[in-house]
Amino acid sequence: MTAIPLGVPRRLVEFTLDGQEARVPEGSTVLDACRAAGKDVPTLCQGDTLTPKNACRVCVVEVEGSRTLVPACSRRAEPGMEVRTDTERARHSRKVVLELLASSVDLSTTPGAAEWIRDYGAEPDRFGPGAARLDEVPRVDNDLYVRDYDKCILCYKCVDACGEQWQNSFAISVVGRGFDARIAVERDAPLTDSACVYCGNCVEVCPTGALSFKSEFDMRAAGTWDESAQTETTTVCAYCGVGCNLTLHVQDNEIVKVTSPHDNPVTHGNLCIKGRFGYQHVQNRG
Repeated sequence: MTAIPLGVPRRLVEFTLDGQEARVPEGSTVLDACRAAGKDVPTLCQGDTLTPKNACRVCVVEVEGSRTLVPACSRRAEPGMEVRTDTERARHSRKVVLELLASSVDLSTTPGAAEWIRDYGAEPDRFGPGAARLDEVPRVDNDLYVRDYDKCILCYKCVDACGEQWQNSFAISVVGRGFDARIAVERDAPLTDSACVYCGNCVEVCPTGALSFKSEFDMRAAGTWDESAQTETTTVCAYCGVGCNLTLHVQDNEIVKVTSPHDNPVTHGNLCIKGRFGYQHVQNRG
């Protein structure tokens, strides 16, 4: 279990959530309150280790007195606020956003997407096959992770993780504008020719599988990837004395990928190349 240091006590904010009184610690977002209340407000680009980007707009809710729908992931709960999460207007907006995203990119490996598309009655096919934004083969130019831009929703989480919010490598950025905008490394080069240090923290925050572990990519291609058959064990990285926590994902007695607990006070979900990818020696049983 990860040890969580106690912080300074915060005041509680009281407001109304779907007609019910709600109380959350000061600084909490509306999405935090919804999750605490057990409400399923969908979101794709929200990440618990990054500043909200408001990119996907799937989590919009109605706030009394606000002319437009507001993103629950970034709107702070305020005293006296009246929030409605399941109105016809909010549901219609989420449906259209899901249709636009699912018609333009591949959401087949996005957790929760298939259920939300079904629950909201979204019909991505109504835009026709010409709505697809890209038609590229996945880029496999190294042995650690794969870029599949056909699954990218341009949420910029990888840009933030690679840039000033965590890694400060600034290897990933957005190139082009409008419909031509896309995620890329400098000069759209292979990763091996870029400033990438292969920490894999962009893979950690990618919500759609546009960035994935090479091991996962290969196993999905072979039809052997089965998350229901995997176990997760959290341990401490042995490479140095920092004390980073690693979560080993094991399937068929083999480590298939390594993540890190987002609530860990040392790593906050981030790792270096050794912790993220340097586990092959553990499996050398020769």
